[in-house]
Amino acid sequence: MSKRIWIAGGSSGIGLELVKLWLLNGDRLIVSARNACSNQMLQALEEVYPDNIRLIDMDVTDPDSVSQAVKNAWKAYEGLDMWFYNAGAYETMKVDEWKFEHFKQMNTVNYLGAVNLMTELSTLFETQGYGRWVLNLSLSSYIGLPYGGGYSAPKAALLNLAESIQPELLQKNIQLQVINHGFVKTRLTSKNDFEMPQLMDPETAARKIFEGLKKSYAFEIRFPFALSLFLRTLRMLPYRLSLALTKKALR
Repeated sequence: MSKRIWIAGGSSGIGLELVKLWLLNGDRLIVSARNACSNQMLQALEEVYPDNIRLIDMDVTDPDSVSQAVKNAWKAYEGLDMWFYNAGAYETMKVDEWKFEHFKQMNTVNYLGAVNLMTELSTLFETQGYGRWVLNLSLSSYIGLPYGGGYSAPKAALLNLAESIQPELLQKNIQLQVINHGFVKTRLTSKNDFEMPQLMDPETAARKIFEGLKKSYAFEIRFPFALSLFLRTLRMLPYRLSLALTKKALR
């Protein structure tokens, strides 16, 4: 059955690959990004699927932009079955390379942008009486790792918030899920100058998310297995052990 899906952050990487999969599945999409309407890949998809895709420019760091986008997205198909938050910002920094503007951007995009959209959408979904929210996070939300704290901290905050609100949303017949995945080859991870274990291409990651969402309403979908198991184990160790292990990642 066709679903009405809004993906926030669908112009490249995992987001764009999910757009392709959902369109092939016959779903009706709203795709937003800062420059969604001028994105050549999205424009090409719009030509092929003119009845199944709507493009909306939205800057998740701008509350006015978010508010207008929510109104337009909700009107496009007279409601939504699923909202998928995929917007992300990433910088890797050593302590002596810290820049406040990087922290601000990552917190605004990776955490507060999602919260802003939740705030705008919650009443609409509650009035509709059903829905599904999906937050694309990261396995780095499990534990802070050297040089990556500016990115993983807001991801961890969003995971914590999701854990907090899931029972309440479920009472309103709104399913909430999180995706915790490993390294994916994108323009963001191209900034890394270290080996990324079990690095995936965006097509593989998107397929795993697509299939996972088809199969289950489980709160968390996580992959790849080996990396997720290692980081979950690391999180459960006493700090004297886990921090001694993460120290080995210093360069």
